[in-house]
Amino acid sequence: MIRTVLAFLFTLGAAPALAQTAAPAPSPAVPLPRVAIVTSAGTVTVEVDNVRAPISGNNFLRYVDQKRLDGTAFYRVVKVIDHFGFVQFGVNNARGKVLPPIKHEPTTLTGIKHTDFTLSTPRRAPGTASGDFTIVLGDQPSFDADPSKPGDNLGYAAFAHVVDGKDVVVKIFDAPNSPSATLGGFFKGEIPAAPVKILSARRVKP
Repeated sequence: MIRTVLAFLFTLGAAPALAQTAAPAPSPAVPLPRVAIVTSAGTVTVEVDNVRAPISGNNFLRYVDQKRLDGTAFYRVVKVIDHFGFVQFGVNNARGKVLPPIKHEPTTLTGIKHTDFTLSTPRRAPGTASGDFTIVLGDQPSFDADPSKPGDNLGYAAFAHVVDGKDVVVKIFDAPNSPSATLGGFFKGEIPAAPVKILSARRVKP
């Protein structure tokens, strides 16, 4: 039932299929970079795995280092059940903020799965992801790649996890959505009534 609902809701791209099992990668020799996303609802700190996901991870860090996320917002919240869905933030095609799209990194390549509080890059076709990012609530293997499935089965590219401020993510998720607002005519019922602003996003010491 949940996968059916997700297939309907995830309209930024084809709904990914169930994941394959991948062996965990060894721990990196140096600490992974961390980013503090300061929002109007509190601070969320994420650890970016640009070792296993160098394309997606470094793409996120470029948006951070160039201050392109400053002044953006959490503009979409999809709620399936309690603590199961996602929040989405980023440049939202804002002129002057979008960098060129990146090559797709499937989870079968990186081994980073969509577990609770994982960040990934939403997309349409593979290779169209750019400056928008999703945080999933709840384990969601339907976002992972599964080459055994037909069609677009490459999933979303996971690259980071929330390490602090999970309560802030839950607060954003639990806040009410507008019953009528849309984003360019899409996502009715998924637009926050009061979008949470991103004040800054900066690297911090691990």
